[in-house]
Amino acid sequence: MGWLIAGGIAVVVLIALVVLIIGIYNKLVTLKNRYQNAFAQIEVQLKRRYDLIPNLVETAKGYMSHERETLEAVVQARNQAVSGLQQAAQNPGDPNAMQQLAGAEGMLGGALSRLMAVVESYPDLKANENMMSLQEEITTTENKVAFSRQAFNDSVTTYNTYRQSFPPVVFASFFGHGSDAALLEFADSEKIQEAPKVSFN
Repeated sequence: MGWLIAGGIAVVVLIALVVLIIGIYNKLVTLKNRYQNAFAQIEVQLKRRYDLIPNLVETAKGYMSHERETLEAVVQARNQAVSGLQQAAQNPGDPNAMQQLAGAEGMLGGALSRLMAVVESYPDLKANENMMSLQEEITTTENKVAFSRQAFNDSVTTYNTYRQSFPPVVFASFFGHGSDAALLEFADSEKIQEAPKVSFN
């Protein structure tokens, strides 16, 4: 009789352990999917921004024939940012990919900032309706990028916190969640935010 009770308790404990492990696995997967989905929202907004930049350059080119170097720097920085985004999208949360994307965004922000400073010297370009429209669209997109990046970082923090807590930390590596996901931090975020906000009035 005692063996039956002990066996029953062992079965109950084993079932409880299996349920706990399944719960941990499912939550890790759910939280990882959340931050990956949040990155997809960043990707949408950054692609939109990258699509606007060639139009901006083409509009400026008609007025800024002597500023070829500045315009080429924007195009080159934009292309590097596109490449950085493509790599990051393959593995959101990967520290190297996030760092490369952040670096490329910093260079693009700097190039846009220099372009906008030069635009100030061209009153006709500043007054161009297409230029004003593009500036407004880029500003709106920048705001959406900032919002999406905050949502991504919040999701990553939630995932990392759960992964580091006990008992998930015991099983995380076994389930393929061996390391923390990286936040997406733009080291030059203030410049990036400010670059498209130059007034064309």
